[in-house]
Amino acid sequence: MKRLTWLSALLILALCPKAASAQGLLGGLLSGVTQTVTTAVGDLLGQPQAVIVRTNQGLAGMQRICLVNGCTVVRNLDGQNQVFLVKPAQGLLPQVLASVLNLVTGILDAEPDQLVVIPPSSNAGPSQTAIPSNLYQQTPVNYYGSVVWYGYATQPATQIIDLPQAQKAFRLTGAGIVADIDTGVDPNHPALKPVLLKGYDFTRNQPGGSEMPDLNGASGSACSSCQAAFVDQHTAAMLDQHTAAMLDGTPYSAFGHGTEVMGMIHLVAPTARLLPVKAFGADGSGTVSNIISGIYYAVQNKANVINMSFELSSSSTELNDAINYANSNNVVCVASSGNDGKNELVYPAGLQNVMGVASTNDFDQRSSFSNYGNQVVWVAGPGENVITTYPFGTYSVTSGTSFTSPMVAGTVSLLINMHPQMNQSTAAKAVANANSIGPNMGNGELDIFTALSWLSRQ
Repeated sequence: MKRLTWLSALLILALCPKAASAQGLLGGLLSGVTQTVTTAVGDLLGQPQAVIVRTNQGLAGMQRICLVNGCTVVRNLDGQNQVFLVKPAQGLLPQVLASVLNLVTGILDAEPDQLVVIPPSSNAGPSQTAIPSNLYQQTPVNYYGSVVWYGYATQPATQIIDLPQAQKAFRLTGAGIVADIDTGVDPNHPALKPVLLKGYDFTRNQPGGSEMPDLNGASGSACSSCQAAFVDQHTAAMLDQHTAAMLDGTPYSAFGHGTEVMGMIHLVAPTARLLPVKAFGADGSGTVSNIISGIYYAVQNKANVINMSFELSSSSTELNDAINYANSNNVVCVASSGNDGKNELVYPAGLQNVMGVASTNDFDQRSSFSNYGNQVVWVAGPGENVITTYPFGTYSVTSGTSFTSPMVAGTVSLLINMHPQMNQSTAAKAVANANSIGPNMGNGELDIFTALSWLSRQ
């Protein structure tokens, strides 16, 4: 209660003197007491100490505004000099800075940056208790130009979503570029390498979407004699004992997530090009600012589809604006509905211009961990014990809505293969031709054959 009291007092100080010069307001706030308390709060909350700002003043104008308002410009987020990440002066609460900047002429929007974590911590979340036999079916087979394990290409999920029937009837294997905003990818995985683009790493602000540098120099290669090992509560992978031990622990709790998601896109659309956009670290931590940068980057690098296998509990104006920007450029957006097992609103799945995707088991029933409700679920797909690619050229079995969302993203690539002029509205209508599985699960379970059949008649 005491913390809320002084937080409210600071916000009142920031908002009341609206008629006075907003530019000079922060000087009075930066007392030694305020610096100490706000720094403690920032550390307690664990949130990034930064603000996302939209302005019509460009870079030079944003720098001038920061000069008199206690902030510095960190970087541009949208590639158009309209959206910036700014850092408050030492000890200043981002919420206070955002409130002040929203009073300044030329600032169109300011919001504190947010921490985003994948996979989210949840008591209802998926966990692996058994390893399906498909993971041991390691015979190499040719899968539309890449070499994959037989158990991956023929797993039960492909039958549930009618993928083999669709491939046989329509002879479509994917077109365009599918971007995945995630932890990155193993760029040397034999299954993915033929279709991978270079991508970008927003956690380091450098070209290349590899997640392998997160291992601090550790390296690995394709393993033909590995045993299944549990590397965290979400994943069982074919790894040697040394590698499994190296990855076991909090710093690597999300390592491999991006490679796994890419594998599910590739399973459905094996000839689509894949654009890795690294916005999260191996521990699963990322920021809304990195996600926003990733969306603008994907659109400006010719992506046709963006997959987002993560969720936020709080909305973000600038995240919504970035997705609207993608839609306005005919880029289709897909996101996971979350793993809390609740009827709750999460983002970006809950945004109007995004297809949210839930998870089912192999019996067309909602997974116990999957969020539900028509506000966040457009369609569902099999998300329990799916087989997918994993770093070091190997494969894993994993569960979660993170791995149903990329199936829908891959389906959109097939739709683009049929009709190149695709947009969010048409893609959503096609995917909506699904198999009903009861209330609160959107349009039902994904059926790729039915979706393509509907589009072929338009």
